[in-house]
Amino acid sequence: MTDTKPTIAVLGGTGDLGGGLALRWVRAGYPVVIGSRTADKAEASAAELNARFPGSGVQGTDNLAAAAAGQIVVMTVPFSHHRPTLESVRDLVQGKIVVDVTVPLVPPKVSRVQMPPEGSAGKAAQDFLGPDVQVVSAFQNVAADHLADLDHDPDCDVLVAGNVVAAREQVIELVEACGMKGYHVGPIDNAAVAEALTSVLIFMNKRYKSPGAGIRITNIPEAD
Repeated sequence: MTDTKPTIAVLGGTGDLGGGLALRWVRAGYPVVIGSRTADKAEASAAELNARFPGSGVQGTDNLAAAAAGQIVVMTVPFSHHRPTLESVRDLVQGKIVVDVTVPLVPPKVSRVQMPPEGSAGKAAQDFLGPDVQVVSAFQNVAADHLADLDHDPDCDVLVAGNVVAAREQVIELVEACGMKGYHVGPIDNAAVAEALTSVLIFMNKRYKSPGAGIRITNIPEAD
């Protein structure tokens, strides 16, 4: 079945969020390449997934090689590494879908909304990578711990923003493969909403002692 599914490269795939997404996509039968700034770390993560899912063929390498190998490239790096990572893979992702999961969190005040001049990390990625790359923003509001626990329902909807409808549709398929519901929310400019909401959820987690607050979209007939 894997030959009918696109290869997903997860840049920053050794981190909590990237690792959780990779785990769920491997379980769903997608070919996955784990990328990291350090190839050894990516290889170790890939070995763990291969041991857990024999025959899955997960690969681990550095971010550049992963970006070259992936048909869909997923950015799960911290905001401080966002622009340097984009610069390093820009030529390698031309003509591809880039799923940007980045949230512009600025420590130590991560529970305060602090958006970049472009309006969002997703918009900054689209502007920098150019029109031949289809940037889609998604997955900002789901807790990494929920993704890592395959016995746990993430109990979270996902807002999917991007300029190309077909690209958003492909990302919504990836959302569903993770056990969640994805919703079209318009062009990449609208990524600002989901990115800003992450700081609000971090504040709520602390205020209400939640292990990982999420969002639900209601009263959409399509979802009934």
